[in-house]
Amino acid sequence: MEQKKKIGIMGGTFDPIHLGHLILGEKSYEQLSLDEVWYMPAGNPPHKQLRGGGAADEQRVEMVRLAICDNPHFRLSLMEMNEDGFTYTYRTLEKLRERYPDTEFYFIIGADSLLSFDSWMKPGRILGAAIVVVATRDHLPSPQLTREMDRLTEKYGGRMVLLDTMNIDVSSHMLREWTARGNSLRYYTPDAVVRYIRENRLYQDLP
Repeated sequence: MEQKKKIGIMGGTFDPIHLGHLILGEKSYEQLSLDEVWYMPAGNPPHKQLRGGGAADEQRVEMVRLAICDNPHFRLSLMEMNEDGFTYTYRTLEKLRERYPDTEFYFIIGADSLLSFDSWMKPGRILGAAIVVVATRDHLPSPQLTREMDRLTEKYGGRMVLLDTMNIDVSSHMLREWTARGNSLRYYTPDAVVRYIRENRLYQDLP
């Protein structure tokens, strides 16, 4: 029997994408022996409707493309960008499973997202469609994360795995605020993304 292809899914608004996103994708690829990691900018997530001063959809997509273009096992997926209405993770993963039946999908999230997983739309269907990969964070000890993963899989079924990653204390929100204040983003996001933000005057008018 032919072995299934293993694809990691990195979702997010990526407004902007930063080195934490890239390191997490690379560590997932390495530790889980993935074939590829797909970066999937969120189209219209219901939990992030008030992104005042954020980049336009096509700008977020272009920043992801610039950030991952030199990595041969990273791919850009526009699957959620082409959806009408709100985009929900469970729908996206179920469509991927249907479209690629010979592939096992690994949905990559941060530890902070794990703690709010119960509040996501249909968490059981997310776990039914993909293996959920959880990145560690320094301020959330691994035993605490493991207990929460055990609780969630007992409640919903499916499988979760803990990824061994360093704590990258950077967020898109922080980078938007820095840009508005005129601070440097160098070494926090790839140089091509820094140039794109500067040339397109993104995040200049934050509320």
